[in-house]
Amino acid sequence: MSDNSNKVAIVTGASRGIGAAIAERLARDGFTVVINYSGDAAPAEALASKIEDKGGRALTAKADVSDTEAVRRMFDAAEAAFGGIDVLVNNAGIMTLSSLADSTDALFDRQIAINLKGTFNTLREAAKRLRDGGRIVNFSTSVVGLKLETYGVYAATKAAVETLTAILSKELRGRSITVNAVAPGPTATDLFLNGKSEELIARMSKMNPLERLGTPEDIASSVAFLTGPDGAWINGQVLRANGGMV
Repeated sequence: MSDNSNKVAIVTGASRGIGAAIAERLARDGFTVVINYSGDAAPAEALASKIEDKGGRALTAKADVSDTEAVRRMFDAAEAAFGGIDVLVNNAGIMTLSSLADSTDALFDRQIAINLKGTFNTLREAAKRLRDGGRIVNFSTSVVGLKLETYGVYAATKAAVETLTAILSKELRGRSITVNAVAPGPTATDLFLNGKSEELIARMSKMNPLERLGTPEDIASSVAFLTGPDGAWINGQVLRANGGMV
């Protein structure tokens, strides 16, 4: 995939944070980017304009990844607009923390719906539709390794994503499609920072040997590696992008 000028990448949850950084990086690397969002269209449209102002190509696509039909329509729209799809980046996700004892049914069901079923929905479409030689990058979390208190339901959804990653990499045998996952550690996004004290953020920043939080661009670089020519021999793996935390 050294020439990405005719390659099309769908990035879920791409209107802000890590997803937006990934969309910008892939556009810079030559991909046409489909910016998926589920709520407010304004940030997605602003990102698409930003990419196009820099000479890239981008399309916005509203879809709740937990909705099977909405995901199917998103893939239909990408194929209609650009003729095919080469890359799927499963970035969309939510995180609500609670001890297992205090976790409500709503907390459990919502994280399963977005993080696990949402990933399943997009993987199912990608397995049928991605052009040969394509790439799939799912999102896990380094908490699967750390196993921190209150992250139980969230980490469980991501552990399931890691299992789907390895199995799909084998099911796509013969099509030269790689399937990997990126597992970030603490990263300076609204999802991570909201609700945390300055003391907690400082403490978590020091947990890895590089003694800082990751940035959305750090994670986007990992995705760019897996979707680019240098990542072609990496398949069925989980890349922990966390500065050495675990």
